[in-house]
Amino acid sequence: MNIFNKVALQGLKKNRTRTAVTIIGVILSASLVTAVVTFGISLLDYAAAGAAQKYGGWHAAFLDVDDAFVKKCADDEETADTVTMKNIGYAKLDGGQNPDKPYLYITGFSQETIEAIPLILLSGRMPENSSEILVPSHVSSNAGVDYAPGDTLSLTIGERTGGGRKLGQNDPYTAGEIFIPTEEKNYTVVGTYGRPRFEGHSAPGYTMVTRADGETKSDDLSVFVTLENPRKVKAFLAKNADGHAYLLNTDVLRFKGIMNGTSDSVFSFLLLSIALIVIVIIMVGSIFLIYNAFSISLNERIQQIGVLSSVGATEKQLRNSVLFEGLCIGAVGIPIGIITGIVGIWIVISVVAPNFSSIMYSGVPLKLHVSLLAILGAAAVSLATILISAYLPAKKAAGIPVMECIRQTNEVKVDARAVKTSKFTERIFGLEGILAQKNFRRNRKRYRSIVLSLILSVVLFISTSSFVIDLKQATAMAVAFTTYDVGLGVDDMSDEEMILLYDRLKNADGVTESSYQADMEYICAVQTGDLTKDYWKVAGEEPPSQMVELAVQFQFLDEETYRGILESAGVAEAEYSGENVKLFANAKLQTGSDDVKGEKKVKDFRDLFKSPSVEAAMIPVTNGEPDREHIQNVEITCIEAVMPDIPPTKTNAAHNAQDIYYFQIIAPWSMKEHFISDAAVPDLWVKGMTFSSENPSQTTAEMEKIIREEGIHTAYTLMNLSNVLEENRNLVFIANVFAYTFIVMISLIAVANVFNTISTNIKLRRRELAMLRSVGMADRDFNKMMRFECAFYGMRALLFGLPTALVISWLIFKGMWGGGADEIVFVMPWASIGISVCSVLLVIFITMMYAVSKIKKENIIDALRDDMT
Repeated sequence: MNIFNKVALQGLKKNRTRTAVTIIGVILSASLVTAVVTFGISLLDYAAAGAAQKYGGWHAAFLDVDDAFVKKCADDEETADTVTMKNIGYAKLDGGQNPDKPYLYITGFSQETIEAIPLILLSGRMPENSSEILVPSHVSSNAGVDYAPGDTLSLTIGERTGGGRKLGQNDPYTAGEIFIPTEEKNYTVVGTYGRPRFEGHSAPGYTMVTRADGETKSDDLSVFVTLENPRKVKAFLAKNADGHAYLLNTDVLRFKGIMNGTSDSVFSFLLLSIALIVIVIIMVGSIFLIYNAFSISLNERIQQIGVLSSVGATEKQLRNSVLFEGLCIGAVGIPIGIITGIVGIWIVISVVAPNFSSIMYSGVPLKLHVSLLAILGAAAVSLATILISAYLPAKKAAGIPVMECIRQTNEVKVDARAVKTSKFTERIFGLEGILAQKNFRRNRKRYRSIVLSLILSVVLFISTSSFVIDLKQATAMAVAFTTYDVGLGVDDMSDEEMILLYDRLKNADGVTESSYQADMEYICAVQTGDLTKDYWKVAGEEPPSQMVELAVQFQFLDEETYRGILESAGVAEAEYSGENVKLFANAKLQTGSDDVKGEKKVKDFRDLFKSPSVEAAMIPVTNGEPDREHIQNVEITCIEAVMPDIPPTKTNAAHNAQDIYYFQIIAPWSMKEHFISDAAVPDLWVKGMTFSSENPSQTTAEMEKIIREEGIHTAYTLMNLSNVLEENRNLVFIANVFAYTFIVMISLIAVANVFNTISTNIKLRRRELAMLRSVGMADRDFNKMMRFECAFYGMRALLFGLPTALVISWLIFKGMWGGGADEIVFVMPWASIGISVCSVLLVIFITMMYAVSKIKKENIIDALRDDMT
């Protein structure tokens, strides 16, 4: 070890407090980087396991191959496992409405295939022999052909040919292709399942699944290959594809880090961007801390550096000495930080793991996954942070002329005017305030580093807290505007069949309230004078015509629900019973929508109409166009009531596009025939039932069983909305855990930085402070001066930190929520601001008092004699 490294080690030993604080900063930095990287790897591993559970763990599939090709893949050294699917053939689909998909594609699964390629069973059961078959659900939704369990299919199975070759699922349908029948086969439908992952969107046939048996020909197969190392999938394909069509399990490979195509590139870009942003934030905070530590260390040793330079030490030797000091600190801090990060993220994962199971993949545990490559990367990032932090002040110190170092004339280069203080400071704070302010003006670089460290902590804490508030607000809004737990949408079901099904479902276990409804599309024509001035302020100038047409949601409700809404609104029974049946509506203006300048404002609901009672004309909308031949004049009474939410629907047109107002009319089910006739059938938005339940999950399961027992053939959408809300709450919980864990660790780095900087700056002023005490400054005045300095640091940090934090919080809000989307408004994080203000002042005060107590314990004469600060 050369003399320079020995001097560096002596400096570390001599200043144990600063060395310890610097090591703590390195530990925090390394642990944060390790935790972020390890959690990212663990999350990708979890997502890959979940995708494998949903789509199967295979990596590549070859379609339309023979036994020899299957054996070739199985014998490859890169292959871990293979399963096969028998391609039995195509059958023409009678009555199909999709011209690009005119076939049924029959496949045979063995037990091993079923286990390797999960099928999402929607109804019925799996086939048990080669005479039973499973039907994909998109035959109904995409082709318009309904199959139900128990149906018998007589299919003519054959082959597709075109261009002189046999065609498969990878070959889209063309008008000139030829279908060659080969055999007749009868199947019994035993269930329906979700669209399989291996069926491409351009495939010409809907994949039907039966059981493979020995009689099924085996010269036409599809093989699904699982590799030992999925990263070698492209090399495996290049070696084995041999012109055969293949399919990649992109959902699994994407999370394994294998990117294929534009969408995967976008996913990779987003993943890397998030990781890079987080690591840069950590590095910035860490560099502040470690840079200040080395900068202060060099300021202490500046005279020592001058002496070494005067006896022949080169700039390179001096820089290497400082870098050696950084390596020593890193050798201690980085390993401890990596271990701390792994242990810390293991604890966090243990806390949030149960919540993940209800958000994404049930039955797939979120586990800690430690990657050696990721750990080495975290160590490299931490080491780079240390070397950058050490190199910058070392380079600066090595370039100072020798005589300036020995005389220490480089530290303070100001004239009398630069440190001049105001009369106001002298009158309010006295001599102590003047001395403190002059010190700030003399050593601007030192106090700026402290202020910047405090600003960093304030900005991170407040902006992260504000983001979490937005997430909580999103969940709260979802809960507030949901009026049921379980919903069933049955758009294509007849009214009679729906009511019969409703009579059974409303008696399911746990159901406390129930209703059924149908929402139709209408236009409501009213006089321009009936609309309020608030409406015209938002909608624009009032037109000269006497009538205005408004889109309206016309909701027909069962009698009990209808009466309950009116009673809750304070409407007397005489007004809606007997011969006095009226139309009631909730009509509100959303003044928080886009104003004339295109800016979002806080939602403020006001009346849409001037009077509670409005004469209007109801115009049905048929096939997207107003049917003006069947207009009905009505009287609408506006009430203050919460209207029931619509049931779930398979289409996207489940609600009207009322941008600046909310207009919903309700009527009893008995009035439906009065407004709807064979001559005027308005477009249906949604039809179905809603239920409130004490145990939504149990109720949903029983309803699924009842629907299967009833043999419902039409498409339906059954949704447990409480599960969706629970997922939202779990997402907020997870966001809270990681956000606050991250911000606490970043704040610890900032606190360590402030402690290190303030305490060392006080130590560098030990001779100055000793001189003040030697000329008679009492402890009371001395403490007063220190308290002024504390207040100055805190006020400066808060003056710049709070506005910056609020601006960043606002930008996050605008970027994430579009400035008011989904009823989310920007909320001032007052609690976080209060915590930041108190914390900043408290940290400064404690640090200052600690450093001053150390100075007071020293002998005044020894401090005045100390030439080597």
